[in-house]
Amino acid sequence: MIPLPTGLRARLVITFTLVAVTASTLVATIGFELAKTALVTRTETTSLDLVTRELSNIDFPVGKLQPGEAAPTTQELDRVAQTLSAPGRGVIIEYGDLVSVTGPMVLSDVPNELYGRTKQSVVTQRRVIRNELWFVVGAEVYRDNAGVPQATGLRAFVFFPMRADVSQLNALRARLFQGGIAIVLIAVVVSLLSARQVLLPVRRLSAAAQALGEGKLDTRLPVHGHDELAGLTARFNDAAAALELSVSELRSLEAMSRRFVADVSHELRTPLTAMTAVADVLSEEADRLPDAPAEAVRLVLREVERLRELVEHLIEISRFDAGTAMLNLEPVNVADAIGDCLETRGWTDQVKVNASRGLTGNLDPRRFDVIVANLVGNALKHGLPPVVVTARSTENGLEVKVRDHGKGIPREALPHVFDRFFKAGAGRTRSQGSGLGLAIARANVHLHGGTISVRTQDPGTLFTVWLPHS
Repeated sequence: MIPLPTGLRARLVITFTLVAVTASTLVATIGFELAKTALVTRTETTSLDLVTRELSNIDFPVGKLQPGEAAPTTQELDRVAQTLSAPGRGVIIEYGDLVSVTGPMVLSDVPNELYGRTKQSVVTQRRVIRNELWFVVGAEVYRDNAGVPQATGLRAFVFFPMRADVSQLNALRARLFQGGIAIVLIAVVVSLLSARQVLLPVRRLSAAAQALGEGKLDTRLPVHGHDELAGLTARFNDAAAALELSVSELRSLEAMSRRFVADVSHELRTPLTAMTAVADVLSEEADRLPDAPAEAVRLVLREVERLRELVEHLIEISRFDAGTAMLNLEPVNVADAIGDCLETRGWTDQVKVNASRGLTGNLDPRRFDVIVANLVGNALKHGLPPVVVTARSTENGLEVKVRDHGKGIPREALPHVFDRFFKAGAGRTRSQGSGLGLAIARANVHLHGGTISVRTQDPGTLFTVWLPHS
């Protein structure tokens, strides 16, 4: 199946061409029919006039003879036939038993219908005889008898060849076809030029829209004329200007919010340091306090730890938003890096590691530690043991997988697990954690030029990190 063109240029050209073909075909058909009618009418009129005139000039007695009149002879019939004949023309004169023939025709060539109607009037018929078109005129000679026309029995059949007319019509058809081809070619050229003129502003608008999509918000187009395309261009410029203003305002607000988060996070560090020091002192005394004050102290310690984690995460996020996060790559033993990460946080006994001792990668050690810590911490907090970390080398990078065996993340929450402050399920909204850990892990993975994904298992959840060879 041939695919239909979908481009506006192609549709314009096809439409122009179809209109030109239809118009030229209609004009050629009407012109040909008019010429054919005029030519055939002229031939028939001339032929009828000739036969009628020559038959009216017969000067020998025919029909009901008067006293002293002699019946016509074969020579007289031949003389009438000769007056009606011409090169290529056939003439048959019949009078009783006498028949005079000149030309290529015989009496059997006369159509039966025309032969029968000849007794009543002058009749004509176009007929193909021996693969050639002829115009046949049949007439019977009438004699005036006391003012009353009387049939004489003398009949004439004249065959006029129409090969000249057919040749002229064929030549006219060829000329009309050639003219139609020329009109179609002209229409195609005109349609191409017109389509180019019409589509040039459209292409400019498309290029300008693409530039806007690429972030070039100062893109504008010159407005020429006062037609619909000029109005569309003017509206595009207005929309681009409004978009540039809105984006500028949004960027300004976004920059302000980033500065606010960064400033607040840094300002919180000082009182948080003091609170942490006090919390350390209180933690040493908590075991010697009564139950109620001891529980209050432990609650304060947990909330201070949550606050410290939140502030650190906010500071890290603000670095990514500001574009100041740097990547310091160096050769790293992956198994040792994972082991150090778990040991530092006291997770060694809770996590199983499957990694070759000789597996190395060109990584940022600190950011790789953050990636592993956030994924393993998430598995320990929200999943069930065993938690397994698997690392292996692929053809073009390093693959690290972290899996737990809990009830898993709801499918509707999977697309959002890396969003900031997102916590799957109502039970997690007050759980320990800032809701920024997975977002920070993804940002660090992307900073390495890698990818991170999540999918459900049976049971549990599997996070997969891929980091390219640098």
